[in-house]
Order: sequence, then structure tokens, then C-alpha cells
Amino acid sequence: MLALIPGGVSVGMRDVAVIITRAPASSASTVALFAILLLLLFEVIGLPQRFYQTFVLERRYGLSAVPLRVWIGDHVKGLAVSLVLALAAAEFVYFALSRWPLWWWAMTAAAGALAVVVLARLTPIVLLPMFYRFKPLDRASLQSRIESLFQRAGVSVLGVYEWGLGDKTRRANAALVGTGRSRRILLSDTLLAHYTDDEIEVILAHELGHHAHRDIRNGLVLESLLVGLGCVAAAGALRVLWRPLHLDGPTDVAGLPLLLLAAGLVSLLTTPVVNAWSRRNEHRADRFALQMTERPDAFVSAMRRLAAQNLAEERPSAATLWLFHTHPPFEQRIQAARTFLS
Repeated sequence: MLALIPGGVSVGMRDVAVIITRAPASSASTVALFAILLLLLFEVIGLPQRFYQTFVLERRYGLSAVPLRVWIGDHVKGLAVSLVLALAAAEFVYFALSRWPLWWWAMTAAAGALAVVVLARLTPIVLLPMFYRFKPLDRASLQSRIESLFQRAGVSVLGVYEWGLGDKTRRANAALVGTGRSRRILLSDTLLAHYTDDEIEVILAHELGHHAHRDIRNGLVLESLLVGLGCVAAAGALRVLWRPLHLDGPTDVAGLPLLLLAAGLVSLLTTPVVNAWSRRNEHRADRFALQMTERPDAFVSAMRRLAAQNLAEERPSAATLWLFHTHPPFEQRIQAARTFLS
């Protein structure tokens, strides 16, 4: 990104950061300011699309009635979290480049893997409560079912929490989140309010299937490997291109967009594979739920309710499925349950 200073001299965003901080191009203060400017640039570019998709369309189709001030508040909180994480990541990358010029990518990959694990642990107890309210599930009619389900599955007892999703959307959802002692199953209040106990039990069993098959742990391993692959790609791009791009050196903070581009390309190219792996896990959790509860009819009715309530696309195209869907289409899941009946 270019700017003009008196005299008509063109300077890059990196140079603006250097001028403001009066520090070298690889100093911590310059890295921080450059990262902030870059994040704000991405925010300005992406905000119109994000506002249209998550506010305008959600309200148009009756999926949300959240006031604009609440949407803005959540967006600002999300931006603040992103800013903290972006600053920490950028500072570590350029510290590693200065400290370990040959192996900075390996050290960054290791730090990234650690961050993935820490964030997964903190998500249900720090990050999600910034946006939603939670409370332990207090529904007497379900307690005995839950206890029996955990016992039959032969897994450790997890906390089951009511997720206050209804304040912001009419969608229904359930999730297994966290690691270690922070691991818990979340059931949205929009789901608890409109689904039968049989349907809730099947949905709960599905989330328990993720726990039984260690999907969170496996997902963290996969995400860590992708972080490492992104670091390798970024290191290769920097080694080849820092001179043609007229950077002062590999530690020049102006190379940060190149690092992001290389890592982002890895993420883009691996998305279909990651989505396919996720859909396979969802199918497996569905089978687990059907085996544990032996309630295929309840499973089918729950899937139909979820599809209607969330306005899900019944039969997405192959391209849409591979590029965007982490879950199988509802019709596939329903057909699998019907096969279970035979």
C-alpha cells in the first residue's frame, strides 16, 4: 500500500510505520504498528461483505433480530481479540527471524502449535463467554438419559451446558468444545426449547461421539500440521522473493504480506481435504449416536428440524460441498440413518 509525503515521494505502509515509530524496519514497535495497519486494511476491505452476510442477510431471512448496536459490539470484541492474536504472532515471527535465521519457520510452527492448543483450552471459558451466556444444563427430564448415555458410551463424564444462542439468532446448534478440564458439550437454548427429549438425546450422543473418537485432539494435531506447512511455505517464499521484492532483508517487516499470502495459499489449497476429513468425522459421530441411542426416527426428525430452522441448503453442488461444507448435507445424514434402520 502506498502513501504520498511532501515532495511527491511514494512510500510503503512499512515506511509509514518506520516514520511514525522512528525505529528500524525490524524493531518490535515497527512490527507492531505495521501489523496493526495491515489488520485495519483487511478490516476495511472485508467489513462491507461481513456486514451484509452476518447482519443484513441474517435479518432478511429471519435468522436474527439482533440490534445493530449488539452486532457492532460483538464485531469490535472480535476485532480486539484478532488484534491481540495478530500482534503476538507478528512479533514472534520477526523475533524468530532475527534469533534463528535458518530455523525461524520451525520455531514459529512450534509456537503456533502451542497457541492452537492453548486457544482450544481457553475457548469455552474465556473466548465464547465474551459473546454468549452459558449455564449448566438444568433439565430434570434429561438428566437420567445423559447419565445413562455416558455410562453406555464408556467415556468420562463431561459438563453439559446450555448455550444462550437465542439472544442473537434463531439457529439451533450443538458443539463439543475445549480440552482437558475445559471440555464440555454445548446445547443451544434454541435447540432445547423446540426439540423433543429423544431428539436432544440423539444430538447429545452425536457430540459424545466426537469425544469418544478424540476428534478434538485429532483436529488440533491436524491444525498444528497445517500451521507447520504454512510456515514452510512462508519460509520458501521469503527465501526466494525477498530480493526481487527489494526488501532490506528477510527480517524486513514489509515482507509480512508475503508470509501471510504464502501461508494463506496453503490454507486455501488444503481446505477441500480438511472439509472432507471433517465430514467423515461427522458421519462417524452420526453412526455413534445411532448405535448408542437406537433412535433413528428421532435422528431423522432432528435433522429435518435443524435443516429447516437453520435454512440449510438441502443438496449443495459438489464444488460448494468441497469448498465450504464441514458437515455432510442433511439429506445424506438422513439417508444414512434410514440405512441404519434396514
